Amino acid sequence: MNGNIVHTNTANSHTMNTAHKEHTDPMNDPVATHPVLRTVRQALGSLVARLYLAVCAALLVWAIVVSYGDNPDASFAGVVPTIATAPVSLVMLALPDHFSMFFLPVIVGALVNAVIIGWCARALRQGRNG
Repeated sequence: MNGNIVHTNTANSHTMNTAHKEHTDPMNDPVATHPVLRTVRQALGSLVARLYLAVCAALLVWAIVVSYGDNPDASFAGVVPTIATAPVSLVMLALPDHFSMFFLPVIVGALVNAVIIGWCARALRQGRNG
């Protein structure tokens, strides 16, 4: 009978330890995360921000495909994703001339703009609700 009590106590302590670990996990605990990271995560959770990122990704893929084609306007294909992710992507003008320097400003510009769009959508939603 004493063995059953120990076994039950062990099972209860394991359950308590598991529950305690869930609350102290920094990825799930909004209090433990850095406020900037929490704001970015909430902003990128917006449907509007995700749609913007999807459009930017599609424009980037389109620009790559068109630029490898045999079109007279192929050299201007990179302008479209750059304008869609401006003003951050305009840093590209100051970066060294390398193929990878086209992707970096467009990707960073899309992420920065998506965070701003998500933050605005969240602020408008909160303003409408109360």
